Amino acid sequence: MAEGLNFSRRLRRTPYTSSAEKAGVTGFSIVNHMLLPKAYRRSVEEDYWHLREHVQIWDVACQRQVQIQGRDAARLVQWMTPRDISRAKVGDCLYLPITDDTGGLINDPVLLKLAEDRFWLSIADSDLLLFAKGLALGRGFSVSIDEPDVSPLAVQGPKAEQLLAELFGPHIRDIGFFKFGWIDVAGTRQLIARSGYSRQGGFEIYLQGGHLGAGLWDMIWQAGLAHDIAPGCPNLIERIEGGLFSYGNEMTRETTPFEIGLQKFCSLDGSIDYLGRAALQHAAAAGLSRQIRGVLFDGGPCPTCAAPWPVHAGDKQVGQVTSAIWSPRLKRNVGLSLIDRAFWDAGQPVTVHSADGAIRSGEVSGLPFA
Repeated sequence: MAEGLNFSRRLRRTPYTSSAEKAGVTGFSIVNHMLLPKAYRRSVEEDYWHLREHVQIWDVACQRQVQIQGRDAARLVQWMTPRDISRAKVGDCLYLPITDDTGGLINDPVLLKLAEDRFWLSIADSDLLLFAKGLALGRGFSVSIDEPDVSPLAVQGPKAEQLLAELFGPHIRDIGFFKFGWIDVAGTRQLIARSGYSRQGGFEIYLQGGHLGAGLWDMIWQAGLAHDIAPGCPNLIERIEGGLFSYGNEMTRETTPFEIGLQKFCSLDGSIDYLGRAALQHAAAAGLSRQIRGVLFDGGPCPTCAAPWPVHAGDKQVGQVTSAIWSPRLKRNVGLSLIDRAFWDAGQPVTVHSADGAIRSGEVSGLPFA
């Protein structure tokens, strides 16, 4: 397992790593300096169909929490994001674009509002903790910022709600989408949110106390046997089909929220102040030159997209595929690409120049893929 990774304390294990190893994990990636299971014994396609039909348990403890607490906590969070958080209530989860002074994306976490003066940012793969500390020091905000002992465990798939309602009580069914509630785990009060990195429905348990990790995994596993539970991880086929983007792949500091379709999360009327506001207002006035789209293309199952692949319309490069895989449901390859404005309409013929040297015919598609 995980050949090619030289383990050290810098590559942190999670409270669930031992459980994932027992469940047959065959490969890891590194996110936020922490191990993320990326494959088990079944194929990506087998995992895809299982996720769509049953329930899976995912170690996503790499979604580290940046805790911001104190008198100026809400002011700091608002300074970091163009999304207006003023109406957020305790119990809400909000998807946030985080921007720098140029309007480029630094991260795209989920915000959890635990109290008027306490927030968690459940982060993607960049060092948002250090970014937040620097902004707080620079502006003299009265806050404390740290990484608490919180390790998310995801339960995803259409049977997730039934499983967790049986295990933790019927109140699970009352938790709204992107809301959170509370459950009892071994006599401790733990946060559970209706959220997750799939389109198949499910929950994430934000376990406080890493020593409880193996016990929580085992509890869910045993209860899930009656529902055909399996170990899993974010599935690339399901992610791309669902139009779910990955920080570091589809978006980086070189992309703005507008290019990733996040305009609705950006306040531009001057009613709130945040880092990068002037840059985003200028970008909005100038208009978009490119935006994220799907690409459907032929040529048989494509290789792994480890580096961007050029997308052409005729002889002109009009984009580049950043994530791609064969879709067993659509019987074609699916990819994600920033596409130039003049060529981004659904149905636009394109060719994809994949890493195996093939030139594959295809067309631009809306997202998510139908």
